[in-house]
Amino acid sequence: MQKTHFIARVLPSLGIAALFAGCSGPGLSERVTPPGPAADSQTPPAQTLVNPDAAAVEFAYVTNAGSSNISAYKIDATSGALSKVPGSPFTAGSAALAAAVDPTGKFLYVVNDGSANVSAYTINASSGALKLVKGSPFAAGTNPDAVAVDPAGKFVYVANSGNNDVSAYKINANSGALTQLAGSPFATGSSPIAATVDPNGKFAYVANFNDNDVSAYAINAANGALTQVAGSPFAAGSAPTGVVVDPKAAFAYVSNDGSSNVSAYAVDNSTGALTQLSGSPFAAGANPGGVALDPGGKYAYVPNYTSDNVSAYKVSLGSGALTQIKGSPFSACSEATGMAVDSSGTFTYALNYGSANISAYKINAKSGVLMKVKGSPFAAGTGPAWMAMCRRSGNACKPPPL
Repeated sequence: MQKTHFIARVLPSLGIAALFAGCSGPGLSERVTPPGPAADSQTPPAQTLVNPDAAAVEFAYVTNAGSSNISAYKIDATSGALSKVPGSPFTAGSAALAAAVDPTGKFLYVVNDGSANVSAYTINASSGALKLVKGSPFAAGTNPDAVAVDPAGKFVYVANSGNNDVSAYKINANSGALTQLAGSPFATGSSPIAATVDPNGKFAYVANFNDNDVSAYAINAANGALTQVAGSPFAAGSAPTGVVVDPKAAFAYVSNDGSSNVSAYAVDNSTGALTQLSGSPFAAGANPGGVALDPGGKYAYVPNYTSDNVSAYKVSLGSGALTQIKGSPFSACSEATGMAVDSSGTFTYALNYGSANISAYKINAKSGVLMKVKGSPFAAGTGPAWMAMCRRSGNACKPPPL
């Protein structure tokens, strides 16, 4: 199967911007049948419940592939609403696709598919504003589509779908500048478009879109080098688009664009090997674009690009199996592409590529049900593709654990 994810399917559709009823609201001014009810039968009600962690300050950064910039927002800790950070949007490279905040909370890294490089920024923890790191952007391979930072904040890994490899970098802890590691880039399968590092920093996983599998690597803690683990690559569904490891590093989940489902695996913490769980794969909507887990690992959310909705699951803490939550899927807007959950596990956001906005939801802590945030959807740039978040902690802005 040929690659049809962001580069071949999404990027050429920049001029379409099909706006659905209820999906072109004011927001803020900045410029395969799934299981359960039909996509439009569950319109989430507006939600204004109080967040007990309302004193916290959290920021969100959204890559806009079409406008080649980054929209920055402050998250209202009580309502989940988004308001623009002064100076937003911030300039990125061509076709900015994915982003990651380093665990120390000082830097943001954005991969630019069109300009084959990585933009690096310092984060102002007080205002949320971004400033380019000296020397940025840093060279990557052809069509960099994904970026991940290890939990120690020492290394950055970038999946290059055009070169079938991963560029690996050392982070300068003071400046945020990147230096390619010895031996980089490291070989992957065909068209790697998603990457993650497990919470323990021992293993990295890369989803290979054209090979229908996942490459797994052991990370050398001293120098960041990658070595493929025994048995890698591991089979996934058709055209995998996203990969994530749960907070306890016990399970991994891969969204499969071509087969409209989610593969689930047990992670061997000694070797990094993946073993498919009983019942895997689990049904999703049409053309799922990723998997987001809440910080407690209790719920999983999957944006469905073609069915314009979000599949929601309860995660079995014992087995890792996924069970669709009552009311799932929940309505989104046009071409739901990416998904993120905030640090408190209170709110989740779906990026709507086609309608250039963001659907915001309150998560019911007891059930995982999604309830629309008042004012949603919120305006983004052209072609929003990825969201990275961080929460103010002293002079830093630290990301969620996933």
